[in-house]
Amino acid sequence: MTQTIGLTLLLETFSVCRLSASSATPSWATEGSFYSVVSTSEELSVVCESRLVPDSVPDSVKQERSWRCLRVDGVLDFSLSGILASLLAPLAEAQVPIFAVSSFNTDYILFKEENLEKAMTALIKAGFGVKTG
Repeated sequence: MTQTIGLTLLLETFSVCRLSASSATPSWATEGSFYSVVSTSEELSVVCESRLVPDSVPDSVKQERSWRCLRVDGVLDFSLSGILASLLAPLAEAQVPIFAVSSFNTDYILFKEENLEKAMTALIKAGFGVKTG
């Protein structure tokens, strides 16, 4: 299975932010090439390009910068199983912590920029094709 899965490393650097559950979605959270907003009864979680997060965000916004993002190429049918697990196994073995986001079409894996080389090496060694885009 791993021979046929392609990955694209997005060029941007991302931030993962946590706002209070009662927060409205900030305008900066829904700009850029890729973003994710998840609202639960406990939090509002935002993934967006770091350059879009204002320097003046309130102290109540917990933010982690310097995340890189891999997109699984193509559209993944809902009947497929094990795709994300096959990607996460080599990353776990290489001790690369991740933050996963799924959309209707595909999966995205974020990891800290400091782990970029380790993540790429592990995935390539596992047989995944990785390109930059």
